[in-house]
Amino acid sequence: MRVYTSRNAERQNRHVRLRRKVEGSTERPRLHVFKSHKNFYIQVIDDLAGTTLVAASSLEPEMKSSIKSRGNVEAAKKMGGVIAERLLAKGIKQVVFDRGGYQYQGAVKALADAARAAGLEF
Repeated sequence: MRVYTSRNAERQNRHVRLRRKVEGSTERPRLHVFKSHKNFYIQVIDDLAGTTLVAASSLEPEMKSSIKSRGNVEAAKKMGGVIAERLLAKGIKQVVFDRGGYQYQGAVKALADAARAAGLEF
């Protein structure tokens, strides 16, 4: 008999498996992506120190005003550029990409591609 779980519970299980392998350091912090149905939340984390270096959200006032829909591919592209600008301003060029258990397609891929295009190295 199969036990049915929610999509989010399955994503969380994938994220736990992924986190066993992916760890951010001072030289290469971890770029973590969380997306809800309506918004994106991105954090850049130094796991060794346990600190968040940079964060961005589609709920920030400048993002709210410039994006029509905050949970689609277009918003993900804009968020990738924003997080890359903030990281480059702090002198961080290399990161480890943590997709948060989401499949690497659609909005997550668009976010990663936009960050790479803005100058980040994964």
